[in-house]
Amino acid sequence: MSAQTLLNSLFRYKASVDDELLEALNVLGDEARSDNFRSALRVLNHAHLVDRIFAANLQRLDHSYTASWSSEAPPLAQLSADIRDTDRWYIDYTSRISLQDMEEVVDFTFTDGGRGRMSREEMLAHVVTHSGYHRGEVGRLLPDVESTAMRDVFAGYLHRTDPTRRQ
Repeated sequence: MSAQTLLNSLFRYKASVDDELLEALNVLGDEARSDNFRSALRVLNHAHLVDRIFAANLQRLDHSYTASWSSEAPPLAQLSADIRDTDRWYIDYTSRISLQDMEEVVDFTFTDGGRGRMSREEMLAHVVTHSGYHRGEVGRLLPDVESTAMRDVFAGYLHRTDPTRRQ
């Protein structure tokens, strides 16, 4: 398996488990929308902002973000739409990136003004691992989504999407 194929598979997995988590949050309903729920949305919004920042970095585009955290998150419906849109962007990007482009090192600026330098492959790996960490954090904040959080493993995703792997 090539690095490009693996990264595309990882972003398909990310989109699938993001979707499951967002649906689980939606099902909780208004009565469950506690301080922990608001904290969970802030965490997901942070992960999403980092996804957007690195999408800009991957394209060598300036972004307007001055921080990767905000004091308030958008409503769940808006955040869900934004996350899903960004997940589709990463799936498309990783489906067409070449090995040469993945290995290219890109200079960029962090939101604090500090300079950074990573290969596109490293940036993509960062986005996947960063978001997984924060989905786990949401699972700890909201135990009612535990069944969804427990499915957030790459091996499980591969076997759900390709049942022949179970033979």
